[in-house]
Amino acid sequence: MSLKATKNVAANRYELEITVDGEKFREAIKAAYKQNVKKINVPGFRKGKAPLSVIETYYGAEVFFEDALNLLYNDAVEEAINESGLKVINDKMDFDMVSISKEDGVDFKVTLTTYPEIEIGEYKGLKAEKVIAKVEDSEIDAQINAMADRNARMIAVEDRAAQMGDTTVIDFEGFKDGVAFEGGKGEGHSLELGSGQFIPGFEDQIVGHNIGDEFDVNVTFPEAYGAEELAGKEATFKVKLHEIKVRELPEIDDEFAKDVSEFDTLDELKADLKAKALERKTKVAEEETENDLVQQIVDSIKGEIPEAMFENRLNQSVEEFAYRLQSQGLDLNTYLKYTNSTIDDFKASFRPQAESQVKFRLALEKIVELEKIEATEEEINEQIEKMAKDYGMEAEQIKAAVPSSEIAKDLAVGKAIDLVKENAVITEVEAKTEKEEKKPAKKTAAKKSTKKTEEKKDAE
Repeated sequence: MSLKATKNVAANRYELEITVDGEKFREAIKAAYKQNVKKINVPGFRKGKAPLSVIETYYGAEVFFEDALNLLYNDAVEEAINESGLKVINDKMDFDMVSISKEDGVDFKVTLTTYPEIEIGEYKGLKAEKVIAKVEDSEIDAQINAMADRNARMIAVEDRAAQMGDTTVIDFEGFKDGVAFEGGKGEGHSLELGSGQFIPGFEDQIVGHNIGDEFDVNVTFPEAYGAEELAGKEATFKVKLHEIKVRELPEIDDEFAKDVSEFDTLDELKADLKAKALERKTKVAEEETENDLVQQIVDSIKGEIPEAMFENRLNQSVEEFAYRLQSQGLDLNTYLKYTNSTIDDFKASFRPQAESQVKFRLALEKIVELEKIEATEEEINEQIEKMAKDYGMEAEQIKAAVPSSEIAKDLAVGKAIDLVKENAVITEVEAKTEKEEKKPAKKTAAKKSTKKTEEKKDAE
């Protein structure tokens, strides 16, 4: 098998002409014969016992050509691609037969899509803003209050009438024109007044009643109510109030801290919450700055990117979303039904993200190429160990599942991001400047330069 010719037929589209010599093709024919002979009938022979030459005479010399070519095809194409040196995208290939015979072998063409040749603008000395991570005491207080709310307990109230916000326990039965209707009865039902759980007007009429009261609640069902026989109709509910409860929040003190955390004091709990919040905000600020820098490079890309790259990324995004749904007990078709959308609409919603991700990767891979960035063997092994730990697998399992070449590419791309950040001019700000408001003649007084920025200015 060999590559006969390579031809650029369009932007990012190449035609490879591939040949398989007669000897190799005849070996493949014999292999195809062995795979199929057991199901072939030839007069004068028991089923599956006819020799190859007899079958070819009876059914035609080309009887095994297609199966033989199928056996050779993948290896032949892979060898040709490697020989061509082209970086091919996983996409549908066009096939064209040139010639085929048992004596001379096979000559065919495949047209495939290749990675684009792109150019990027400057990637050193880029400018970006980084928001100074801050955590206000009010944010921590809100977290503490939320923890208290989650640990609230329900206590019974017996010395007053029901109020909005109370949780009541009631029996009820609904009647329309004096006749009880289906689905309108409940016993020992827990209802928070003001929650809007029942139809408008129902909860309001429980307010003011005491435990043990039996009373009527008169309502009108909404016009758009699900049950047509009740939509827009007046109804009366016979109600009995059994219990009134209120949520009691715990006292927020050192004992509370001990109950809800591993800390002994409230101050320690608040300090831990603040440290974690600051860490999260710092990480977000770093990621936003990183994305801003790479986006500037993405915006500078020149070159035609194959549609197949966007489609592949788009399909991956849909598959990833479907997998997340599956982990929640749903499937994509059910989700589409609930959201009243089609698969085409759904995929279209992922399109901008897919395009951005493809360009993002291409830009960083270009920097890897220009800077000749590589991952060391030690770095690759460290990443394999990390992946094994993250996924709860053995390192050998990771090696078998993920080619080390792919891990090396990802590590190199990560180094490219680091290079861009290390060579960037990053200005710390209280808040991001809106791009629409940026004016070259003005400078924001609130900005504070990082050490990196100052070093660059000194160098100038």
